[in-house]
Amino acid sequence: MDDNELYPIGDVARRTGLNVSAIRYYSDAGIIAPTQVTEAGYRLYDIRAIARLELVRTLRDLDAGLDDIRQLLDGETSLHDLLTTHLELVERQERDLRARRAVLRTLVKQGGTAAQAALMHKLVAMPDEERERLVDAFWNEVGEGLDVPSGFVERLRTMRPRLPEDPTATQLEAWIELADLVQDEEFRGAVRSYLQDTFSTPPGRLMAATPVQDFIYGPGVTIMEDIMAAYRSGLSADAPRSQELAVRLVDATAALGGCQATVEFRREMAAKFLEIDEILRDEPQDDMSRFDLTHGRYLSLVFAINGTPPVADQQVVPFAWIAAALRASLPRTSP
Repeated sequence: MDDNELYPIGDVARRTGLNVSAIRYYSDAGIIAPTQVTEAGYRLYDIRAIARLELVRTLRDLDAGLDDIRQLLDGETSLHDLLTTHLELVERQERDLRARRAVLRTLVKQGGTAAQAALMHKLVAMPDEERERLVDAFWNEVGEGLDVPSGFVERLRTMRPRLPEDPTATQLEAWIELADLVQDEEFRGAVRSYLQDTFSTPPGRLMAATPVQDFIYGPGVTIMEDIMAAYRSGLSADAPRSQELAVRLVDATAALGGCQATVEFRREMAAKFLEIDEILRDEPQDDMSRFDLTHGRYLSLVFAINGTPPVADQQVVPFAWIAAALRASLPRTSP
């Protein structure tokens, strides 16, 4: 192209991808004036005008408004500021569309009514404080008067949904389902019944006791990762490395309780680990299904909302293997 050459509107349309009527419209609207208008009324454009028209087409494809484009071309704003502002608008629109998609997909799955649609839209738009109140109300009702070890319900309460600022459609769908469940009286009662039946008995109380829970969610995490790696590698329980890991586990448990990790303490812990293993192995299959439908469903939805691995992906702790390693570490008694 020659910088000084003038091009008729038909050529400009072919070069810019705009149709002739759009070019005329931008001229009449004061966006891009022709470089020259002949006595016969033909509009001619130079290379700079064509470049500006190509920019206008690009910005319009990005859904920028004409007023914003006019301000840019008049020098009242910069291209960076215009694009930044428009990016923020597009991102808001994207979040809104994801929310709508989540509501629509859930309604299609459930065959929802207009009332349900309104409720789901409200749940998606709910502020963080209201979400917190909803979950607190659930645990207040579920935990009231439960015959379980002190502090256990408070620990369960800490496992709660944290919907990110920019959630995915999957996270929104999980939140809609969870919000619906925690307000459902039947679900609340089922969770409460499951926790009562599972953790009020002597074996369950042992699992829910504060020292065991503190260890599981506290300093034992790193040690347990090493134990799981050794167990999955096929290392025998009586191997020196296995014994070392089991002793570290018990030492940390003793320190947690403010006591000494004596030989007798190791022996007692080995017995407790075997007891826990027996609890897990003997749990009826219908109880496992009951967990999946109650507290397990709550947890799986929380994990989905928070973007963390679900319970099903977590490796079962080899309590019997740990007990065997502990026993192998004990000094041999004389016959």
